[in-house]
Amino acid sequence: MNKHIYTIIALLSICAGAAGFYLINKTKQLSLPEYALHYQQARPISAFTLTDELGQPFNNAQLQDKWSLVFFGYTSCPDVCPTTLQNLNFIYEDLTNIASNSQVLLVSVDPKRDSREKLEQYIGYFNPNFKALRAEHDVLFPFSRNLGLMYAITSKEASKGEVEVPAGDEDYWVDHSASLVLINPAGKIAAIFRPEQAVGEVPSIDNEKLLSDYQKIVALYK
Repeated sequence: MNKHIYTIIALLSICAGAAGFYLINKTKQLSLPEYALHYQQARPISAFTLTDELGQPFNNAQLQDKWSLVFFGYTSCPDVCPTTLQNLNFIYEDLTNIASNSQVLLVSVDPKRDSREKLEQYIGYFNPNFKALRAEHDVLFPFSRNLGLMYAITSKEASKGEVEVPAGDEDYWVDHSASLVLINPAGKIAAIFRPEQAVGEVPSIDNEKLLSDYQKIVALYK
């Protein structure tokens, strides 16, 4: 009996060693991302439920089996949001050539003004394949923190750093990150693409660098 147990343990050790050797060699052979903040151990996303531009629930299940590029913004944003969405539209075909299961998600950080109907019209202007998501701040704020992004309401009547807007106040804007969060088909955070900032220019992510790292990250996942 002991002889059989030792044989099984030996076989399992050989298999584990072979698997480890394969993964090490695979990592060595594949190029690592150069520009993105890439997590070797993908970070989990807590349970959440948002609403999409069609009024349908959007939760963790909708992230499964897809590569998701998530961007936080709002329809009244004067510069960063339209620039980012336009850039993503320019390379959307390239993204889907790298991974046919790619999706682009805009998450509104301005639920007071961004109704479902307004988001549907706004996102459709850039690309009908993009999706727009919304939720109230009690859901949205912890979701943004989970993804490693932050936002804050800035107005004359609300202190910077708050997320609730005083009743009747429409003269406000929202400070938010221009980063893109990449979620892998297991529904976990794989990487964050951060924008390049130059004095006098709108922060933006270089499309060529994004595509280069996107391809590498997808390849490493396979």
